[in-house]
Amino acid sequence: MSSTRPLAALGLLAVVVTACAPVAGTTASSPAPSSPPVTSPSSPPATTTTTATTATPTPETAITTSIEPSGPPAEPAGPPAGIDVPPPAPNPALDQPLRDAAWANDVPTAAALIAAGADVNAKDETQQSAYLIATSEGYLDLLELTLAHGADLTSLDSYQGTGLIRAGERGHADIVGRLLRAGIEVNHVNRPGWTALDEAIVYGDGGPTYVDTVRALVAGGADVDRVASDGRTPLQNAQRQGQDAVTATLDRAGQAPPADPAAALLAAADAGDADGVAVALRAGAPIETRDEHGRTPLLLAALADRVDTARLLVVLGADPDAQDDRWDSPWLVTGVTGSVAMLETLLPAHPDLTLRNRFGGVSVIPASERGHVDYVRRVVTTGIDVNHVNDPGWTALLEAIVYGDGSAPYQQIVDILLAAGADPRIADAQGITPLQHARSRGQTEIADRLAAAGG
Repeated sequence: MSSTRPLAALGLLAVVVTACAPVAGTTASSPAPSSPPVTSPSSPPATTTTTATTATPTPETAITTSIEPSGPPAEPAGPPAGIDVPPPAPNPALDQPLRDAAWANDVPTAAALIAAGADVNAKDETQQSAYLIATSEGYLDLLELTLAHGADLTSLDSYQGTGLIRAGERGHADIVGRLLRAGIEVNHVNRPGWTALDEAIVYGDGGPTYVDTVRALVAGGADVDRVASDGRTPLQNAQRQGQDAVTATLDRAGQAPPADPAAALLAAADAGDADGVAVALRAGAPIETRDEHGRTPLLLAALADRVDTARLLVVLGADPDAQDDRWDSPWLVTGVTGSVAMLETLLPAHPDLTLRNRFGGVSVIPASERGHVDYVRRVVTTGIDVNHVNDPGWTALLEAIVYGDGSAPYQQIVDILLAAGADPRIADAQGITPLQHARSRGQTEIADRLAAAGG
């Protein structure tokens, strides 16, 4: 039990802050506590690991050396290098407006309030702070903001529970993963006698989000044998509540750890064994372990379209941009496989949309070549450069024509690319335009589209 029970819908104050100008105290009350084309590839990346390796632990791997940070979204540009800017003077009058902004998940307003002196750890009479609100409500961007501005991981709510317990109860696997990477205590017991793992089971429904949450906690070292205040272990509670998938995860966690955690992690990721991934990480396997081809667990999962496994790795901080000896990365291979589900799984990890494969292309190019209509439709909405030219001189539009057959899927891709801003006038390395290619191949429907678009 934690102070993260379902919240009543409340009208929240709109707070606008000007630089360094104090804002009057709010009168709004806080909610009650809630419980490729074939060509010669470029040389491979400079560093390639040829065997499963163990990374040097970093300070953020406080729970286990397996969990490493992927880093928060980029912060706004700061002062010039070498210039120290003191933090703003504390302004307690802004603490309640900050909590109001937190409940509303209004990150820009929260950032402005913090810049003007609001405290992310300041609590109201119900023991809610902006940081604790982010953990219970599942507001990842807000959590990143509070962590960047001194969120106290030891801060407790009215039930003496940590942010991890609040997130565990709600099944916020991404919040759980981020807190574990930040170094929060995984086995803290709140006043009712529950840990985050206990609450994820007792207050959870055993559905996919709670399965992900339990796996993340297991990977982070949660005590699976501890008897809670109700006299039961996590496994016994999962069995009692008919949570079969959670039961399977806990059963695996209670077995002997793998003799070679790194090898076990790679094998589990390739096979789509998410429980095996959790157990291997729990045993100390570095999350960026590489095989003899430099492939990480996340890359293996992406290549095989193991979405559940990839989702667990992502919440625990796996790098979507780690490239192997063929310049493939988890993100880049989504353009080859055409998996929209994997694309969606990786986007929260903020992949580099400009990252290039061994042909110098970005993910939309192989997707267009291979006729992955749904993938192209989704990826063009991410801000990826639809006019990127790869090393052989092809754009996504050119590859859809040159390597396509002019059929309905390729016609759709051409339509999608043109609507997303693809320039039909960009010619290939020999100076041949998309329209000329389409006409020479008898792709009449596509040629008509290109001509209408000014190609």
